[in-house]
Amino acid sequence: MSASTTPPAAGIDELEYRPNTIPRLLGYMIGGPKRAKFALAVALRVVALVGLTAIPFIMGNGMNIITEGGDRSDLNPWGFAGLIAGGIYLFFSLLSDRMFSRMASQGLFELNIDMFSNLQRLSMGFFFSNPPGELSSNVTNDAEVVSLFYTNAVSQIIRAFVQIFMILMVMVLMNWQLTVVALVTVPLLLGAVYLVARIASPAFAKLQEALGDVSAFQEETLSGHKVIISKGRHEWAKEAHVTEIAEAHRVGSRAFLASLMQFPATQMLSLLQNVLVLLAGTFMVINGKTDVGTVMAFSSYSALLSSPLAQIANLVTTTLNASAGGERVLRIVDEEPQVGDAPDAVEYEFRGGRIQFEHVDFGYVPGSLVLRDNTFDVAPGESIGICGPTGAGKSTLINILTRYYEIDSGRILIDGQDLSTLTQESLRKQIGVVLQEAFLFTDTVMNNLLYAREGATPEDAIAAAKKANAHDFITALPNGYDTMLTERGANLSQGQRQMITIARAMVAEPKMMILDEATSNVDTRTEKLIQDGMRALMDDKTSFSIAHRLATIRGSSRIMVLNGGVIEEMASHDDLMAAKGFYYALYMSQFKGKGPSDGTDHTAGFVST
Repeated sequence: MSASTTPPAAGIDELEYRPNTIPRLLGYMIGGPKRAKFALAVALRVVALVGLTAIPFIMGNGMNIITEGGDRSDLNPWGFAGLIAGGIYLFFSLLSDRMFSRMASQGLFELNIDMFSNLQRLSMGFFFSNPPGELSSNVTNDAEVVSLFYTNAVSQIIRAFVQIFMILMVMVLMNWQLTVVALVTVPLLLGAVYLVARIASPAFAKLQEALGDVSAFQEETLSGHKVIISKGRHEWAKEAHVTEIAEAHRVGSRAFLASLMQFPATQMLSLLQNVLVLLAGTFMVINGKTDVGTVMAFSSYSALLSSPLAQIANLVTTTLNASAGGERVLRIVDEEPQVGDAPDAVEYEFRGGRIQFEHVDFGYVPGSLVLRDNTFDVAPGESIGICGPTGAGKSTLINILTRYYEIDSGRILIDGQDLSTLTQESLRKQIGVVLQEAFLFTDTVMNNLLYAREGATPEDAIAAAKKANAHDFITALPNGYDTMLTERGANLSQGQRQMITIARAMVAEPKMMILDEATSNVDTRTEKLIQDGMRALMDDKTSFSIAHRLATIRGSSRIMVLNGGVIEEMASHDDLMAAKGFYYALYMSQFKGKGPSDGTDHTAGFVST
């Protein structure tokens, strides 16, 4: 598709902000049927914290026995009680952590499944608007920060809140005055957390976007390594990559600086809290208002109180990072296809392959039409060649025929059935597509062929390869049909890749065919082999062939000439040449290097291809 007709749309980073990201992420981990497990994990955590909370109380009573000159044997029950309390804490903490770990893994698993499953149902426009590298960042980088949130933050935050509640309850029951002293620093701690969140939250959101841009650039440069090497653009690639990385580093430095500031702040406030408790406790002991054991217990409780508060503050970074990454992941999960089946959509019933366009208008952007008032009728089994200037709408016409996009007005009929009333799956099963860029998966040659149709057999694949003139070179590969292809089939020539895609289209057994520049950029001998394969593929089928080299469509039943989104001419090659119009001028310019002898410039406004 040309640049002029590339569909613009909002990318992942341009969609609206969603404030409920964290609750939704939590829903994957602890929502729905997992609530019972979550309640049990919290209950186990409470039991564990009962043991932890009892330890300072036991220590305080032991201290009172020592300071009051009690017998050493009086300490034995308290020592035994301390061992039991510690054992309870360790055992039930282990059980609780194990349950939280499993829920975290399950939540991440379900989130990844939802994200990738929704990607498979999105329309073509979404992938035009979001680079593969950016989507790869969503699947990897963003999912990774959510994973850290699930595995580290959730269980620790829950434990912190439960611990704070239980410690405060015990402290109030023991001595409410010292409890008030211990809480003096809490507002300062919460203020520090709020300040860090205000600074770090937008910074982490920008960091995830910057990492997505870096991934997109790396994906693009790695995919285009042949161009970079052949053009000697290594230095440009390195400098551009440094620029992308530097931006991510700049944004990341600000985000992590803000988050790192909270650690010394929380440590200082925790130390201040303990000092205040000891000073106030000492004063109360001197005045006979409490005993040493209570003060020692309160010192421990103060540490147990400040520890989860500091932990919550330090986990703000993980939570903010997860919020930024999770928002990008959930945007993919929530993305709706631009093209959807109608509620009453029916299966396409093949009746020969007649295709009718009735006054069809289409534009990728409202108010900017790419195709204008196109009307034509293609008979069953007829082959249609399509040509025209770059940006004329050739690929766009194919895109709306396969219903990758919805038309703005008019109607498209296939065998008398309105395209908008048919299910997309049933339609696309009957239309085979061979593109200019032959895409092959990292798998064996055989599996690439069998990918075309569920239930296809190796015999079907081999028969198709023979028809596509691919069998001979496949059997000459090191392992024949079991040869493993590298990414995108890079260990094959372009012509070989194209012949395999033609064979794959044959395996699908489509009733109609679309070929988009399928023989471009190959040598003459390979082109002949490919054309022979295409003729076998298109035999007795309604077909459309887009071409810039007019020789490849000269034998079509009719040739459609598009210009500026409008059908200029549509007839056989001989009739178009006799008419000496737009097609004639193009044909003569390709094969003669000049226009018709009358000197008229029939190619005015025509972009050279």
